[in-house]
Amino acid sequence: MLPGIGVFGTGNIIKVAVPILREKGFKIEAIWGRTLSAAEEVAKELDIPFYTNRVDDVLLRKDVDLIFIISSPNLHAQIAVKALGIGKHVLCDKPAGLCQSEALKMVRASQYYPSLISIVNHSLRFLPAFAQMRRAIAEGFLGTEKDLTVCDVRVQMGSLLHDVYDWLCDDTMGGGVLTLVGSHVIDLVSHLLSQRAVKVHGVVRTFTKQNENINGIRNISSPDFCSFQMEMSRGTLVTVTLNNHLPGQFHQEVLICGKGHLVVRGGDLYGMKIGAPKEEVIYLDVEDLQKYGSINPVVASTIPKPYMKGLIKMMGALREAFLPVEDKRGWVKEPVALAATFEDGLYVQAVIDALRKSSANKEWVKVTIITEEPDPNPLLSAAVRRSGGISI
Repeated sequence: MLPGIGVFGTGNIIKVAVPILREKGFKIEAIWGRTLSAAEEVAKELDIPFYTNRVDDVLLRKDVDLIFIISSPNLHAQIAVKALGIGKHVLCDKPAGLCQSEALKMVRASQYYPSLISIVNHSLRFLPAFAQMRRAIAEGFLGTEKDLTVCDVRVQMGSLLHDVYDWLCDDTMGGGVLTLVGSHVIDLVSHLLSQRAVKVHGVVRTFTKQNENINGIRNISSPDFCSFQMEMSRGTLVTVTLNNHLPGQFHQEVLICGKGHLVVRGGDLYGMKIGAPKEEVIYLDVEDLQKYGSINPVVASTIPKPYMKGLIKMMGALREAFLPVEDKRGWVKEPVALAATFEDGLYVQAVIDALRKSSANKEWVKVTIITEEPDPNPLLSAAVRRSGGISI
């Protein structure tokens, strides 16, 4: 039996995800919104029976066993950790919190409750073109691991902002192209290459600080452009450009070079070996999203097709994870083994932290994954240690 789902968030992704989840057989039991009016509006639009602006009202419902978090990143860790602590499965949107310390709390909660599903919504892993690309690399299409020299990623798209000032405008709340798109790219590259970044160099900029809808005393602080390099653990050099200055359009290309090259353009995969006369088509994405007739086409148009199709595939895998199995456990993790774990989310956050530091200091920065939460008050802790454990 598929679990009842409680969703956190009222944005366009929720409006796309809920119809897809229903088509996969899930029942949406409750929705949370930042305000009661926002939650009520989306609940009525999507025919969700219960709505609230109180986190616990969703988490404590007996008919909710799976939590889908698509809220602002500053709430991800808080909701995910609490949900796991009371026995709920968690699918959390990217990124995993605002910083490494928040992501680490999520990792520890997932490790403490290993029987529960806890994954991050890095849906590009499930896009068929990237699954085919990863398989081709593993099978030696580009040679051995040492032959993988360069990976170049370019994402050109319009603004991520709404017409009003909200968390998407605020870098400290997780808004901006680095966290919302860069997190996908960082995870995807590591997944494809089976390597992790060891040091990075980046430029992160906010060019549009006001627009016709957001002006006056408020400024936009979330970045709308970034360009960065990552040196990977086995020597591959990754270059990434993320640009929010192409209104109304979306272009994404992921190129990996070795003994030849593989490239995903949109949702199609092409490849060319050294000496071949031209690129060959390895996979063409012909799936028509119109078959999901319950999705509002206007809302769907705001989400790039590769991300939407990856999300659909990931939800299909999630459904398979909860289908009955012979040993009566009720669900298994194998179908979602491809998904990004909270540990992967912590790694992505470490890279983002290093990129921000690199941009500020204009230098290469080593990627360091923390294993302990930083002391919020080191001076006080030192004083306690010197006094034998008594603070005054």
